[in-house]
Amino acid sequence: MADRITVIGWDGTPLTEAAGAALAAATLVAGAPYQLNALPVPAGAERIALGSVQLAARRIAEHRGAAVVVAEGDPGFFGVVRTLRRPEYGLELEVLPAVSSVAAAFARAGMPWEDAQVVSVHGGRLRRAANICRAHPKVAVLTAAGAGPSELALMLRGVHRTFVVCEGIGTPDEDVTVLTSDRVADHLWRDPNVVLVIGGNGPQAAAGEAAGWLAGRPVGFPGAERGWALPADAYAGAGRAGEGGGGPDALPAHVRALVLARLGAGPGDLVWAVGAGSGALAVEVARFGAAVVALEEDSAACARIAVNARRFGVEVETVHGSGPQALGGLPEPDAAVVESGGAEAVRAVLARRPERIVAVARTFAEAEEIRAAIAGAGYRTEGALLQSTPLQSAPAQPAPVRPAVARSGSFVPAPPRSAPSGPVPVREQAGPAAGLVLGAGTQTVLLWGEQGA
Repeated sequence: MADRITVIGWDGTPLTEAAGAALAAATLVAGAPYQLNALPVPAGAERIALGSVQLAARRIAEHRGAAVVVAEGDPGFFGVVRTLRRPEYGLELEVLPAVSSVAAAFARAGMPWEDAQVVSVHGGRLRRAANICRAHPKVAVLTAAGAGPSELALMLRGVHRTFVVCEGIGTPDEDVTVLTSDRVADHLWRDPNVVLVIGGNGPQAAAGEAAGWLAGRPVGFPGAERGWALPADAYAGAGRAGEGGGGPDALPAHVRALVLARLGAGPGDLVWAVGAGSGALAVEVARFGAAVVALEEDSAACARIAVNARRFGVEVETVHGSGPQALGGLPEPDAAVVESGGAEAVRAVLARRPERIVAVARTFAEAEEIRAAIAGAGYRTEGALLQSTPLQSAPAQPAPVRPAVARSGSFVPAPPRSAPSGPVPVREQAGPAAGLVLGAGTQTVLLWGEQGA
């Protein structure tokens, strides 16, 4: 192993005294060709062009003498340090960082960035990076050859964003270009570059709130609304002055909770919500950090989806249409939920092979048809009948009482001698308060499938 291994982060500015001394003493220097040409590498030192970090690490492990690895910016931030520290190489490092390329890019743009998402496309993650850009209003993308600004913009086709493309940060050829996403693919961009992608329904900071407190989260996080599977009247303006009708088309809260669990969506995923209604479920998926495309045939419902997305500060792309033809131009889904449309819609979604699918059935016959479609596509298939009955305050005048039996945490009325009319009291109290009664119940059939069975 080398006697001493120093990883120097370089941002184009003069090296610090410590970095300069380490470089001057090196007998092996690894770095990108432009770095090796620009820095004062000792004449007798072995030079390694840093293509494969793994190959360089093995050569450094065999070297006897002082070794230096030159990397961009902060080598501990999406940089070479993670690879060099793998146990199989047995390397002990001293790291001398410079300003990271992401910090420099936001500085060039004059923007704060504690609320930004930072993603890397290395390792074939361009599609996931694009999904982050769909879902979040401020994203820094560390690009790679063949997965640069143009390829990213093409992935975001139809989604309006502003791109800040920073080429060669810290070099004499540094260039910063600001343009809209629809114009990015018209240019040829030089490597290395960092892209800032800005725009969308970002949550607004509370009045007087100058800064956030948690990196990667918006200013004002966690916001006024807490929890998941919110009541239906939290959506589409129910009970809110100046906004239209409520969410009668929203799935019941307990159903949405199970859908969210089965979808398992998170940052980097893209989810289709087919037959999205008012968008209650689409918005809740987006609150988990996933990109969401909502397909809805009713134009008024599409408008409500936009209202709900703005209210919760999330990005939901709404597509007005229905049927298989409307799905043709949508980006590839990681998961999908079919809220309406039955087996026909499910089959159309399955043709695009999402990893996970959840579907709502209105009847048992429809449920069987959906189950057959999911299983026939090679997915592991499960389902459940969800029943829920809310507890409500009883009217002031007590109604006839029949006993109730508590089973598994739910109130299950005992069989009556004769069918009662009206709500069924669970208990009765003396005085004006009459206790609790069971309200109108709901039943919903869910089917879900997952690849890899």
